[in-house]
Amino acid sequence: MKAEIIAIGSELLTPFRQDTNSLYLTEQLERLGIPVMQKTVVGDDRERLKAAFGDALRRAELVIGIGGLGPTEDDRTREAVAELLGRKLKREEEVVARMEERFRARGRKMPEVNLRQAMVPDGADWLPNDHGTAPGLWLETDDQRIVLLLPGPPPELKPMFEELCLARLRPRAPKHVFAHKVLKTVGLAESDLEERVAPIYREYTNPETTILAAPGQVEIHLRASGADTAEALRRAEELAERLEQALGDYVFARGPETLEQVVGLYLMMRGATLAVAESCTGGLVAERLTSVPGSSHYFVGGITCYAEKLKAKLVGVSPALLRRKGEVSAEVAAALAQGVRRRTGAVLGLGITGVAGPTGGTPDKPVGTVHLALADAHRVKTEKHRFLGDRERVRWQASQAALELVRRKLLK
Repeated sequence: MKAEIIAIGSELLTPFRQDTNSLYLTEQLERLGIPVMQKTVVGDDRERLKAAFGDALRRAELVIGIGGLGPTEDDRTREAVAELLGRKLKREEEVVARMEERFRARGRKMPEVNLRQAMVPDGADWLPNDHGTAPGLWLETDDQRIVLLLPGPPPELKPMFEELCLARLRPRAPKHVFAHKVLKTVGLAESDLEERVAPIYREYTNPETTILAAPGQVEIHLRASGADTAEALRRAEELAERLEQALGDYVFARGPETLEQVVGLYLMMRGATLAVAESCTGGLVAERLTSVPGSSHYFVGGITCYAEKLKAKLVGVSPALLRRKGEVSAEVAAALAQGVRRRTGAVLGLGITGVAGPTGGTPDKPVGTVHLALADAHRVKTEKHRFLGDRERVRWQASQAALELVRRKLLK
């Protein structure tokens, strides 16, 4: 069995609304062993809805429509599907009674317009909605394909799917399940990572391998199928282990953990503390570290010293050094790291300075130039980076490289 999902609503075709229901449904279906082969977003147009459902039914055994079941004229899903399947709509009085009771319990009379939600196609099972007025609809075609229509609001969709749909789908699901593994890497470009791992993952058709790049991070997603969970996990784990051996220390996590969580774990394991002095990142590293519960055990604090005079006053960077080398330099990054370590008493001090842009760059220090430094009681290590992208992308990549500098130190 293969599935397709159709998210319905003209608002989803604007920049202001995002379809998150399909992510939830994909996860639920994969647990059943039903892969989602395609997702479509369609506006509130009856002919386009008919075309979308018709195309999906030619490809998939399960088609799930999300939304368009409300009481207003622009909610056209039930009418479009009924017309496509040649089913007449009839009013279901039990649905009417449920809606009237819902309004009565809130001290209101049900508007006439809500009667549209009680129209059910011939042969369809309506699914009671305990969290809203729109019932869901379960239809089966003559060739035993399933059309499942669910309300759009997540607080209505999720309980309806879990309580009324999962049990009906489970006996018809394929006799295999999926397992997922994720390898998260930092410090390798996507092309460099591909060169290292492609010869390995190309040996496998199961698991499937997907490489996803984000600023400062590349992830490898593995999806394996098997007759049961144990077999699927074994297949995924086998390939994950081979890929991790090929990538070595570039892998920082094998699951949902973020880089800041991993750095915090290593600091705890080493009994070390960290303080940061940030310029171009504007406190982003401190924000990421403190987003982790329990970070007070290892994160002493941070100083956002954006202005030159505060680098001197708050962290102790020499004004002469600032004049001689400039704020964006390896020497100033080192002074920031050493100064914040001394002033806070932390085991490690991290310094960050750079040009985030979009202005402020020079020929010898273009936008995206970032200097990092990490100091302990004995030495200071510096790094120079050139990041591409807009201001936020540069700042994020700088924070990622800074956390990676700390992780590498703690790996030793």
